[in-house]
Amino acid sequence: MRKLVYYIASTLDGFIAGPDGADPTGPDGFWPIPEDYIGHMIAEYPETLPGPARTALSISAEGTHFDTVVEGRRSYEIGLKAGVTDAYPHLRHIVFSRTLGESPDPAVEVVAGDPVARVAELKREEGKDIWLVGGGELAGSLYSEIDRLIVKLSPVTLGAGIPLFSDKATFAPLSWTLTDRKVLDSGALFLTYDCATTTVTLTVND
Repeated sequence: MRKLVYYIASTLDGFIAGPDGADPTGPDGFWPIPEDYIGHMIAEYPETLPGPARTALSISAEGTHFDTVVEGRRSYEIGLKAGVTDAYPHLRHIVFSRTLGESPDPAVEVVAGDPVARVAELKREEGKDIWLVGGGELAGSLYSEIDRLIVKLSPVTLGAGIPLFSDKATFAPLSWTLTDRKVLDSGALFLTYDCATTTVTLTVND
């Protein structure tokens, strides 16, 4: 069965963006993108680079991890504000939104229904894994469906911002097994964790 993989950049204090939700890697962003960071993404995860970046870097590799990307409306609108209606034309692109209405791009599927049910359907289909690009609100809604975490941990702290999981997630402690890691000279880490258990029940002794 296909896996839902939350492949996401995070600060040391667990934030994926600033409080305003703007692209932290944009022209006015605060997120460092060192050369070895980009190099590792090109080598290992070329399908996760957006179309304009792939064109600029002359990347045509399909990649081996994902053939489908899912995201929430706020994450999708970062591209829309930049005039990009489909940031991942090389992948099947699904956006979850109850307010977006008609898709701005014929290649992008907008789903207004339950994301958990739709992702469960996607998992049963043939193909590569499903990339959950964000944001935190959708990740919170899909918390119980995430099979793998790939955290691109940046040596940055924010103090406040949008967390890895929003309050859409319920309190349900899970155990994760570190299955791969890559430490870059620039200080960034690529950490891969597979979900090791179902929900853990905590017992509090009075």
